[in-house]
Amino acid sequence: MSKKVNILFSEVLKEANVSKKIAYTAVLTALVVICNMWLEIKLMDIQFSLTIFASVLCGVFLGGGLGFAVCFLGDLLGWLVNPGGIYMPWIGISTAMMAFLGGVIMNNGPKGRAATFVKLAIICVLTLIVCSVGINTTGFYVYYTNIGFSKKSIGYFNEKFGGNVTYIGYAIIRLLFMGQLWNSLVNYALLFIAVPLFAEVRPLRRFF
Repeated sequence: MSKKVNILFSEVLKEANVSKKIAYTAVLTALVVICNMWLEIKLMDIQFSLTIFASVLCGVFLGGGLGFAVCFLGDLLGWLVNPGGIYMPWIGISTAMMAFLGGVIMNNGPKGRAATFVKLAIICVLTLIVCSVGINTTGFYVYYTNIGFSKKSIGYFNEKFGGNVTYIGYAIIRLLFMGQLWNSLVNYALLFIAVPLFAEVRPLRRFF
């Protein structure tokens, strides 16, 4: 008989008692809110944050379904507490999908140190394509197409490509020249450091 696929909850959460489940969820929710509200650094045109790191970690330890809900609500709560302009739902959907992909991939399939690194690599590739480009970049492109692109974006595009701002051009500008790719790589590097370290903690070891 084939093993059931873990979609909603993680292996860690399934084996934990009620108090631990509440504690894990509360701590990771707080981490997502903090990352969305305060852990953000802007250096020239590059904006660094730990949102990707926190979102994937949330999915890994809570599971795909619960991680999705926590990250989406964490993004909304962070905006409600500290609003910076209008609410952009695609950002919450993007971070929530990062948690979902991280949770489903890490909590299914083979276990072990080598498998953990392979799963992390798959998570990094999928979150970059599906979330950072597919959801986030598309959301911002549609938004700016309707309200008008900033002078900075237009200047980048005219300098590098010339002509009107197309979706492909905007995606390249956002990833390369506005630093989203470099921000993603920093977050992915942190995941490759943190997740294997957590896997060495005795109560968690059997889940990886």
